[in-house]
Amino acid sequence: MKFTLPIILVAVTAGLMTLALFGAGHSSGTVGIAAGSAVFSTKASTPEQGLNNLLADVQRRNWDRAYSALSTTSAGDRQSFIQDWTGSDGSLRSFSSLEGFQARPLHATNDDAQMRVRLHWTTPVGPIEDVRDFHLIREGGTWKVAWPKMQISSVPAQIIPVTYLRWDLVSGSGSDEWGSKNVDAPHVRIISMNAVDSAEGAVVMGEVVNEDTIPAFVNVNAALVDGAGKAIDDESSFDKIDHVLLPKQVTPYRIDFPNINLKNVKNVRMDVKATLVPASADPVIGVMNQKVVSDVQGKSILQGDLMNESGQTVNIPHVIASFYDNNGKVIWVSDGYVNRALLPQSGQPFAVEIPKSLAGKVQSFHVVVNQYSLVRS
Repeated sequence: MKFTLPIILVAVTAGLMTLALFGAGHSSGTVGIAAGSAVFSTKASTPEQGLNNLLADVQRRNWDRAYSALSTTSAGDRQSFIQDWTGSDGSLRSFSSLEGFQARPLHATNDDAQMRVRLHWTTPVGPIEDVRDFHLIREGGTWKVAWPKMQISSVPAQIIPVTYLRWDLVSGSGSDEWGSKNVDAPHVRIISMNAVDSAEGAVVMGEVVNEDTIPAFVNVNAALVDGAGKAIDDESSFDKIDHVLLPKQVTPYRIDFPNINLKNVKNVRMDVKATLVPASADPVIGVMNQKVVSDVQGKSILQGDLMNESGQTVNIPHVIASFYDNNGKVIWVSDGYVNRALLPQSGQPFAVEIPKSLAGKVQSFHVVVNQYSLVRS
């Protein structure tokens, strides 16, 4: 992930910049839900119109008009308001664009309203959905958004001692600095595999361990085979795995086969590839306060906090969680990207979803954090 994501970022960022410059696409709506599109703002005579005006200007990145749609009671300043939407420090949000939105009222009076909005983002790692609540106030006949004060992380100057392990790769040629094929590949092994049906199709998941004393870049592939021995489909774990494994480290993996039902599958052929790569045990990211809860939409999620215990900025944290039943079997693997960068000695919350049908079967879980840092691209 540390090496494949830069390629994706370069390709997709150009498209996102074009989208930001020339306007965002329309979003679809349903009865009773306000849907956003980039149109000229009108006077906000209703809470829905006030929120629509704000989000439409955010889509167009018309920050002067968007900021003017805020109530005088708003606590944040203009810069923090813009930064909340555009991100900073090379975070995933800074490479993303608001594609559309859908809003529905939670409650409303003559002068006060609460709206819940589902925001649809385009990002280099695929579409991401975000749910936020907005508070609106009527001021002089116009509805405006009361913007809360945003907490912007600030890291003071300090010295962070470096004590982590590091493995360098000395190559025989200058053209082979990252992965080496002229030495034995690290010994990695699939230690569990489980194939299940999901709402989107078949899923193959499990765990992989690096049993060697050197780091490895790992990828898992799977092929579904029918009763006649013919391959139905083959896919890879792509980003649903911690690709760079340090010695003795374990990572979950998940491979999705869209629109395929396991009733048509006779066998699953697994293949794990490993390449020797340079690596380090820094930055160290702590995972704390983990618990399974229900979110505002009633979905079961695993939430917690990430703490960057190093002196390096982690621009795009990626959380991968494996869930186990009471027999220790992997019954699901879920992942999610954190929109904000992890600054040194700072934290960010995370959440990954658990399918409703499996939430009651989860007895334990294990979280690993993949990370991408611009300075390592």
